[in-house]
Amino acid sequence: MSDNALSILAFAAYHRLVSGERVTSVIRKDGAGHEADPKGVEELTERGLATAGETEIELGSEAQEAVETLVTALRGTVGR
Repeated sequence: MSDNALSILAFAAYHRLVSGERVTSVIRKDGAGHEADPKGVEELTERGLATAGETEIELGSEAQEAVETLVTALRGTVGR
């Protein structure tokens, strides 16, 4: 998977860490100039990992599990 696509999962992992809750979607465009990487969005949708609307990216179950794996990996390696 490209860094473009991984950046979107990393953004979801950030929200998972901050909220403490499973993340099922992230903002694609916030109206303030911030936007998910278009190539990453395209890759995730082509792989069937997400569906994207104009302003939001819905993560499929496999992408949600990948986010959980990222969070677990971060917790297990940082600060040791």
